[in-house]
Amino acid sequence: MKYLFILLSTSLLSACTDTNTQSKSSENDTSSANNSTVYSEKETTKRWYSTTDVQMGKKVFLANCAACHGDQAQGLVKDWKQTLDNGKYPAPPLNGSAHAWHHPLKILNRTIVYGGIPLGGTMPGFKDKLSQTERLQAIAYFQNFWSDEIYQAWLSRGGLK
Repeated sequence: MKYLFILLSTSLLSACTDTNTQSKSSENDTSSANNSTVYSEKETTKRWYSTTDVQMGKKVFLANCAACHGDQAQGLVKDWKQTLDNGKYPAPPLNGSAHAWHHPLKILNRTIVYGGIPLGGTMPGFKDKLSQTERLQAIAYFQNFWSDEIYQAWLSRGGLK
């Protein structure tokens, strides 16, 4: 009975998720370069990105993001909510332990494009450095560290909208 409930729940979750919706705007395009789907360790939550996206995203992230966000998106300071000596906040963790999961994919992408400087932060924009595909792959890499619970919360907040 327990396995039937899990199977039924998984089927219902899959049926309710529209993973084929693609935005016409290249800045908001969330289509994956590869059709293989990434599942969490429990294989219950289907993710929008592929295994290849995560692998490529790791390269992009390590080359462009890890110096401030950590090599596994864990952040580099103990308390990312506390200002630094310069009055600015440090780069937050992106591994699901901070607030990145509160923002939909298009806002995460926009943050990479324009950076945080216009909002008083220190993150530079990567509009001219990273392609749309590379930005999405970097997001896939750090979302890969999110637990099922965090990823589900992100989805319910409209993460793919």
